[in-house]
Amino acid sequence: MQLANYFDVHKMEAGLDEAGRGCYAGPVFAAAVVLSKDFYHPLLNDSKKLSEHQRDILRPVIEKESIAFSVQMVDHEEIDKINILQASFKAMHLCLDKLKKKPDLLLIDGNRFKSYKNIQHHCIIKGDGKYASIAAASILAKTYRDAYMLSIHQQFPHYGWDKNKGYGTAQHRRAIEMHGLSPFHRNSFNIVPKQLNLFKERTAK
Repeated sequence: MQLANYFDVHKMEAGLDEAGRGCYAGPVFAAAVVLSKDFYHPLLNDSKKLSEHQRDILRPVIEKESIAFSVQMVDHEEIDKINILQASFKAMHLCLDKLKKKPDLLLIDGNRFKSYKNIQHHCIIKGDGKYASIAAASILAKTYRDAYMLSIHQQFPHYGWDKNKGYGTAQHRRAIEMHGLSPFHRNSFNIVPKQLNLFKERTAK
């Protein structure tokens, strides 16, 4: 199915998406992208349906050919303070703050969003597989976040962030059981196994 190029042909639209919302570690990234109404690339799709290589091909194309784009993050400490949903909204708002062209309409991937100023928005479930601008945003958010996780992987290689990017894979969970949490883990996610907490409590007495 070909992605739709616009929701309203008469408005300048920005597609928004985030990456890393369900991760155990690292920041949440968001991207906002404004595309021309005739933008087309045969690979463009929901970032989850693309290979890493395909996303890497698309990232510079989107950056070069978009009317405007912005990528921002909210770190794990802020996530712990305000919760991941609010952190996702905040990352999207930061993107809109930095966007060089002010859109008339926002297309948000998902079913919830916190209104931004006086700009109209539409929440679209699985929007990254329906609208080109949201798909483009999903690719930028994903590639920027993956690059970030790869950079901090060097400090804590045992968690396997070069492969799992902070998601709760079996290998990642085993590493947490063995090594505990790193400074980049989200403490509010309650990801430390109960057995490990009980052991810490007993040894502290």
